[in-house]
Amino acid sequence: MGAIRSAEGGPLRRAARGAGRVLRSPFTGAARGVRRATHAHGAGESGLGKLIELHAVNSAGDMLITVALASTVFFSVPTDQARGRVALYLAVTMAPFTLLAPVIGPLLDRLPHGRRAAMAGAMLTRALLALTMSGAVASGGLELYPAALGVLVASKAYGVVRSAVVPRLLPPRISLVKANSRVTLGGLLATGVAAPLGAGLHQLGPAWPLYGAFVVFAGGTLLSFSLPHKVDSAKGEARAQLVSGEHRSSLRPALERHRSTVRRKTGRKERQKNGKAPRPGLRTVGSSVLHALQANSAMRMLSGFLTFFLAFLLRVHPIGGLSPAFSLGVVAVAAGGGNALGTAIGALLRSRGPEKTIALVLTLSLGATVAAAAFFSAFFVAVVAAVAGIAQALGKQSLDSLIQRDVPEEVRTSAFARSETLLQMSWVAGGAIGIVLPLNGTLGMSVAAGVLALGVATAVRGLLTAARRGSPHPRVA
Repeated sequence: MGAIRSAEGGPLRRAARGAGRVLRSPFTGAARGVRRATHAHGAGESGLGKLIELHAVNSAGDMLITVALASTVFFSVPTDQARGRVALYLAVTMAPFTLLAPVIGPLLDRLPHGRRAAMAGAMLTRALLALTMSGAVASGGLELYPAALGVLVASKAYGVVRSAVVPRLLPPRISLVKANSRVTLGGLLATGVAAPLGAGLHQLGPAWPLYGAFVVFAGGTLLSFSLPHKVDSAKGEARAQLVSGEHRSSLRPALERHRSTVRRKTGRKERQKNGKAPRPGLRTVGSSVLHALQANSAMRMLSGFLTFFLAFLLRVHPIGGLSPAFSLGVVAVAAGGGNALGTAIGALLRSRGPEKTIALVLTLSLGATVAAAAFFSAFFVAVVAAVAGIAQALGKQSLDSLIQRDVPEEVRTSAFARSETLLQMSWVAGGAIGIVLPLNGTLGMSVAAGVLALGVATAVRGLLTAARRGSPHPRVA
């Protein structure tokens, strides 16, 4: 009898294993495909693939928290109350963040040997805060806002460290702008997956997206320590500062003097005594990086402005006779698709004219907002959102390329930290403008056009002049 059962059970077990393999194959196949994509072109050997995966986890967790907060602060109450709640959210979270953001970069500059720990700490902080917020998300109590501020600061701290880490993980065959494109694209894909997942979890209860965020960030905490040990190396690095342009021509001699101090003790003592050796800085490398930062700040302000202004405008005045939720969905898809398209274009292009690229996308953004102000309609709202997404992606990648080209290696990672902080502050400023404006489409697009016109006036001419003049530094591929 046992032999009969064994004979019968053998095929049954084999059939069960075969069925299990069939059910698992889509997931294992997808996992292998993702791993091949993230580890291609030497990214697996250098560690960049691990960073792409970590950034995907980070973006997914942030999206789950965004879904939970949007459902509580924005969608759960009438428009007038929602506007007051969002204003309170800005006051309690964004305003203190504008004070904390300038500190994040310099603080993290002092921890060059603990970058993996800093990224893990940012993940763990958000995991714990997600649990804290889960108890207050249903009621929307005031205790929700300090936790949201903590999440925001931890998220931006992660972004600053991630920007500083990328140059350490570059494969030989990938330039910095392409590496950042791949990291950003991984985050965008993860966001696209996490958004519907968060909406589904919200159907179970308002706290469930936060439970999901806790799990995601807990996994990210462990994944942070899988990055290579060279991430924590600070060999050859110094801190960059936004110093005055009068020392522009002295950067290279200053760096040479700094290197010579290691070899010549007498020279080092003399410079310490006189205190005349200028500290290397961003603006000392030329006008390209400075004007690129100005242009990207204008585009980041546009992004923050559109996020808040269109969220309220379309809730009160849906586009094309659609429902408010569907109208917001159309704009979100247009913006996300534009960002993904810009990231993909940046990954394909050989970035040999970053100044011209930034000038072009800034000018196109201005043209789109002027057209939307003159002919405000559902079509032009979607166009502005898509163009803003493309411009932000290509502008940031071109800025990365300029920093790699014009900022010496000794201060490059610090330059990424400082520029990221400035761009985040610009987004906050744009969001604040969007929340206080009357809900009039033509007025809003006119204000957006004014912000971009200021960026064009201050940056485009300098960028084109720098492009014509060329650079003494080698351009990246």
